[in-house]
Amino acid sequence: QIQLVESGGGLVQAGGSLRLSCAASGRTFSSVAMGWFRQAPGKEREFVAAITYSGLSTSYGDSVKGRFTISRENAKNTVSLQMNSLKPEDTAVYYCGQYRGPYYSSSTVGSWGQGTQVTVSS
Repeated sequence: QIQLVESGGGLVQAGGSLRLSCAASGRTFSSVAMGWFRQAPGKEREFVAAITYSGLSTSYGDSVKGRFTISRENAKNTVSLQMNSLKPEDTAVYYCGQYRGPYYSSSTVGSWGQGTQVTVSS
């Protein structure tokens, strides 16, 4: 069974930075795409970023382009999200998601982490 555990959330002032990490169990990590999503109170879950199995291709939501960077270390079964220039509207619970296939453009998320809270104060 796949387990995803996020860490690195917290409280930060606007303009600050945070780095989220997601540790995955299982031997399939290096063969599947990974992604980050977020959900603010009263809103639907939103796509933030995704990365292919190899790490060679990434995709970002329009609201985070140029500020967030997704990366992965297959040898350590981890995926990270570097968040810079944070805004109050970035406040949400951030979830790590593991796709069912190697490319995020052609597969769906099959497993989710429990989420980590990010709060950006103005």
